[in-house]
Amino acid sequence: MAEKKEKLFDMFPECSYDEWRAKVEADLKGADFNKKLVWRTNEGFNVEPVYRAENIADLKTIDSLPGEYPYVRGTRTDNDWLIRQEVLAETPAEANAIAKDIITKGINSLGFNVEVKSVDDLKTLLDGIDLKAIEVNFKCCPRHAVELAKALAAYLNDNGAADTFRGSIDFNPMRRALKHGTKFPGDIKAIALELLDAVKGVPALRVLSVDSFMFCNAGAYIFQELGYAMTWGAEWMTMLTEAGVKADEVARRIKFNMGISSNYFMEIAKFRAARMVWAQIVEQYKPEAKESAKMTVHAVTSRFNQTIYDAHVNLLRSQTETMSAALAGVDSITTTPFDVPYKKPDAFSERIARNQQFLLKEESHLDKVVDPAGGSYYVETLTVSLAKEAWKLFLDIEDKGGFLACIDDCSIQKAVNATAEKRHLDVARRKEILLGTNQYPNINETAAQKIETEGCSCGCHHDNAPEGEGLSMKRAASDFEALRLATEAASNRPKVFMLTIGNLAMRLARAQFSTNFFGCAGYEIIDNLGFDTVEAGVDAALEKGADVIVLCSSDDEYATLAPEAFKYLDGRALFVVAGAPACMDDLKAAGINDFIHVRCNVLDTLKEFNAKLLK
Repeated sequence: MAEKKEKLFDMFPECSYDEWRAKVEADLKGADFNKKLVWRTNEGFNVEPVYRAENIADLKTIDSLPGEYPYVRGTRTDNDWLIRQEVLAETPAEANAIAKDIITKGINSLGFNVEVKSVDDLKTLLDGIDLKAIEVNFKCCPRHAVELAKALAAYLNDNGAADTFRGSIDFNPMRRALKHGTKFPGDIKAIALELLDAVKGVPALRVLSVDSFMFCNAGAYIFQELGYAMTWGAEWMTMLTEAGVKADEVARRIKFNMGISSNYFMEIAKFRAARMVWAQIVEQYKPEAKESAKMTVHAVTSRFNQTIYDAHVNLLRSQTETMSAALAGVDSITTTPFDVPYKKPDAFSERIARNQQFLLKEESHLDKVVDPAGGSYYVETLTVSLAKEAWKLFLDIEDKGGFLACIDDCSIQKAVNATAEKRHLDVARRKEILLGTNQYPNINETAAQKIETEGCSCGCHHDNAPEGEGLSMKRAASDFEALRLATEAASNRPKVFMLTIGNLAMRLARAQFSTNFFGCAGYEIIDNLGFDTVEAGVDAALEKGADVIVLCSSDDEYATLAPEAFKYLDGRALFVVAGAPACMDDLKAAGINDFIHVRCNVLDTLKEFNAKLLK
């Protein structure tokens, strides 16, 4: 008789959700389960602390395989994405030299940011580049897209490469309205029709752009980027099918260029949801081939959360973002170099950006597994939840006349800017953390000397349009960076002294909190081991030339220590209490007005100190 093998989990009794919930609530000892453990997302739905098989039992998204409609699990049966690098150059010859160099270093997708006017320019630009092995993408001014398309089609036909060429032309006439709040000065439909006619002999050349990464870089929530991307794509489908172009032809010319934020699992779910929703949108236009509903997605790591100070933390941000996109099965990825916020990327930062993707392929083997998140109770639930919220937004935009109408009247820009304003406030209050900027800053770092560019250093072509109601492209860290740069530019660097006294645990914790707080403004921090009396602490602070003295102790001790220290200091420096003790009103009555604690708006508080201290 065959030996019966014992399975590990057979030794444990099955536990229902109700039993688990009862145990958790008992351990919470009266605290509210929903307040403690349920996360309310910016996307408009709740995330539970645990998910089980029953959570996805009724989901239709788990019934397909990779490569099968509605493509939630991917449009391919492999996960070998393309690694793309943007080529910033002044001339086609310079761009060609850069491209040939980085191809030898593993790049198999090029993004050219260089002006191309003729077939001769293309000959120079593409000389020596194997168009069968390398994907080629062009950024251009929308007004010159047809000219570029005709030249590219002619070049490819002359070189017998039209059938094997893979790439795109970034025709984005919506960019002007999104960036500046002003309409495109031309007939978008007419140009798009001419563009499709110009490339009809190049089957894999995509020329209708959905650049939703612009929303990501402007600070949009994930569901907003997803919803707006879907409506943007639908705008192309409706506009051109109504003009007589077949749905299959329009769909296979659309390329989605999407951003990636640092919300790791939510971004994985976003790309899965995007493919699913897009497939169902295209299906409504009655394409002849099911494959026409496949979505082509290029993903770009976010600029919104990049920082100038502690810039190498940008590598950690972009690495998790790149990993999200890779696991989600996108077609190609650009990892934004870490130094983009303050300079044109150099050879070192571009090499590191390439290596970030090589690590995921060559060492982590993420290209060997298709849709590893498939079947995950959590990610599958996130996918459907995000799709529902994005669909609500899609329907709302369609009811208002569609994507083009809503960017022309600036309602989309206003909605994204409102989100960005909320996120900037969250950064100011430390509800959203930027490591090294609004939390745990490197207090001795200076940055003014390394800033070479202002604003965008991506090398993209900007329309010369007057500023209107466009997207605000301020990075999340920009306000804190302005604060620190003001400190650097001042003739005196303020000194903040930690007067630690009393309860050991509380004084250490509050000294650490205060160090992080004032460090965000770039002040010099003077810490110590503690004092027996407030008089000794104040004397030591004044001897060090302190501009600000922060009393760090326990709430109970503040009632007596704070008035004593404040009276003894007698206005010789600014006096701050670390915390929000119950005796705060009494301390204010005694003339103590400055308190720092977790409910503070850190940015506004530091601006007030800068106004008092900087000369």
